Amino acid sequence: MTDRSESRFLEVDGYRIYVRTFSPRRPKATLLCVHGGPGGTHDYLLPLADLTRAGYRVVFYDALGCGRSDLPPTTELFSLEHDLVVLDEVRRSLRSDRIHLMGSSYGGMLVLAYAADHSDVLSSLNSTGGLSDIPLTVREMRRLLRGLPARTQATLRKYAARGEYHHPDYEAAAMEFYHRHVCRLSPWPEPLVSTLVRTSRPVYETMNGPNEFTIIGTMRSTVITGRLRRIAVPTLLIHGRYDEVTPAVGEVLHRNVPGSFLHIFPESSHTSFWEQRPEYMRLATGFLGMADRVGRAA
Repeated sequence: MTDRSESRFLEVDGYRIYVRTFSPRRPKATLLCVHGGPGGTHDYLLPLADLTRAGYRVVFYDALGCGRSDLPPTTELFSLEHDLVVLDEVRRSLRSDRIHLMGSSYGGMLVLAYAADHSDVLSSLNSTGGLSDIPLTVREMRRLLRGLPARTQATLRKYAARGEYHHPDYEAAAMEFYHRHVCRLSPWPEPLVSTLVRTSRPVYETMNGPNEFTIIGTMRSTVITGRLRRIAVPTLLIHGRYDEVTPAVGEVLHRNVPGSFLHIFPESSHTSFWEQRPEYMRLATGFLGMADRVGRAA
């Protein structure tokens, strides 16, 4: 991918937040993209820069403690509520009355929570592989784990019982889950590998846990489903048939976000913007265009 982006740093609470922008010559609107993890980097979301071809300024950032942003010396700021503060500051820095907002995975949860309180500054919302109920998501992931080969399950149980989540054998077994339910492409795209390798362990292990399906961090009991009915913008909910954040989780969002649209990509897992990239971009472009028309008619 040719890098035609511009980078800058935004200060939030005394820490630098890395912001990266792709822009066409005459942008008609802005799309802000929020990465997952928590603890990931924006790199795996770079396919969304394709939407510059449809006239959108596409903005990414690395959350506090992640990627190119500053890492605080303690973990006290690693929380959903502080991530909402950072998201709001990034949004304000874009100097747009309204923006389109997209979030992936944990970023999907983040943008859903944000939209519940800030629909007035949004033109649309896209949650890809997002969630509102971590205990439900964990139960669904456990169901997916039961679909792994018996030997893989036994390895995971053996080392989990010892708390040895970073033992090479455990991590190799965990990758079988990742290749089924995070990204089904082979090989994985380099930006996705980069995000996995560069994930901020202080953030990820504080909030989430040692891996995608062992959520034992501070967010383990988080449920924001009750906030969703306050969302008052066109909302697109995207999941993959094989998604680690399963379509059943997406159905909960769909039932609770008023007037939302739910789309399941049949050949994708958690990263449909890579796995079915052309189809994803067609869907996203059509949705953004619809939301723009609704906004102009309002």
